[in-house]
Amino acid sequence: MTLGELEIAEAEKDLGIAARTRVRGALTSGRGLLGVVLVAVVVAAGLLAPLLAPYSPTQQIPGANLVDPSGDHWLGTDEVNRDLFSRLLYGIRVDLIVVFVAVPLGALVGIAVGVATTMNGLADTLAQRLFDLLLAFPVLILGIGVTAVMGPGVSTIVVVISLAEIPVFGRLVRTSLLTIRALPYVESSRVMGAGAWWLMRRHMLPNALEPLIIQLGISMSIAVFIEGALSFLGLGIRPPAPSLGSLIRDGIRNVWQSPTFVIGPLVVVTMLVLGFLLISQALAQGRRR
Repeated sequence: MTLGELEIAEAEKDLGIAARTRVRGALTSGRGLLGVVLVAVVVAAGLLAPLLAPYSPTQQIPGANLVDPSGDHWLGTDEVNRDLFSRLLYGIRVDLIVVFVAVPLGALVGIAVGVATTMNGLADTLAQRLFDLLLAFPVLILGIGVTAVMGPGVSTIVVVISLAEIPVFGRLVRTSLLTIRALPYVESSRVMGAGAWWLMRRHMLPNALEPLIIQLGISMSIAVFIEGALSFLGLGIRPPAPSLGSLIRDGIRNVWQSPTFVIGPLVVVTMLVLGFLLISQALAQGRRR
């Protein structure tokens, strides 16, 4: 290995170590740690729903119509005698599927398109126009269109969120790669004869991951809102299956009969959104240092 190659490898190693150190530090202290704890509590509640839920989420309990919170029903019951605490736990599971499947799926597709088109001018132009088209539709309008084709359900929400995230991650990775491509150590590798795809795989893409991770947290918080909005409008999860959005919709409809109905799902949505945002803010703050 020549002296120039050693210098390039050392520069790449230093950048990678610094990035990992920043991410680790951001997630183990301050707001980052608080965000991780909030998300972890909600994820644990959803995963342990079969163990924690005292009833089936669709079980109708005789004589328990809109009862107030008690030892038997921690959050009360709904208008068709179902235990709200059980429905909340199983509703969390649905939202976790949506958030942890739809957002990474949209991110992977967007990153793949962004990486591929960065290598070709014509493909880049076509991809940017496609991104413009997707961004032109508000998410709810996009959701209505997808629901008209696929019908309501978990798969519809996953498709809507994925489509909404593709241009976000595609443009972000494109901007990051174009910036990294102009850095001295990348230019040195190119002068020494490194190929375009080798540079992309070895130097550029690994060092573009940090802003993508930050955006991932932001997108996950937005995905919670999108699921809630679609289910609130009746475009999301099919009843009687629960989700956080459908529980909020039902709670608002019965707020005068049972004011505590809506509190549980609102608290969980707040914890998820706040947790993801705190993680993103901590990562962004660590990156600026």
